[in-house]
Amino acid sequence: MGGMHPLAYILCLSLLLLTTAKKATDEAKPDWAKKSITDYTDADLERLLDQWDEDEEPIPADELPDGHPDKPQPQLDMSKLDMSNPEEVMKLTKKGKTVMMFVRITNFQTREETEEITSLWQTGLYNNHVQAERFLIEDDRVMFQFSDGGYAWEAKDFLVEQERCMEVQLEQQTYKGKFAPEEDEPKEKKDKKDKKKKKKEKKVKATIEKVEL
Repeated sequence: MGGMHPLAYILCLSLLLLTTAKKATDEAKPDWAKKSITDYTDADLERLLDQWDEDEEPIPADELPDGHPDKPQPQLDMSKLDMSNPEEVMKLTKKGKTVMMFVRITNFQTREETEEITSLWQTGLYNNHVQAERFLIEDDRVMFQFSDGGYAWEAKDFLVEQERCMEVQLEQQTYKGKFAPEEDEPKEKKDKKDKKKKKKEKKVKATIEKVEL
């Protein structure tokens, strides 16, 4: 207490006392509360702070931030779900719940560039009123975490439109970026395809030769 400026100390106490007095207008004050502020001891201060904590009203459960374990989950009206639209169903069932999304960039250069690009994406989401935390988990891959999972699909629609987005993974589904380059076909699949093509060409050639004879 010795390090606090006397005027600041007295001002803080005055505010505490004023609030406490308002909450106990019709009640008799205890003896310690009748003292002058300058005569308060450490024990008196402890009692004052304890009373302040007791009088403070808790935040209503429905006003807690999204993702808080004590916040009640919104009631889901099953009659309003369009079961033919899986994304819409997921969006509604994940509302108010934490959801994670993984995004990979194209043409990887450096870890720093990945940070810069995905930071711009995060800002773009904020500008569209979508709140998300961002974590770099690989050199070319980040995780976006949504405290209200209902916004994750809106974010997915935004991200796949970005020029450097390779793919978005959300709830076990992979969405390719609009500008992502075509991936090379696996060698095994390509070889099988080539063999089938050659076999077909050979069959056609044999048929032609037979007709000519």
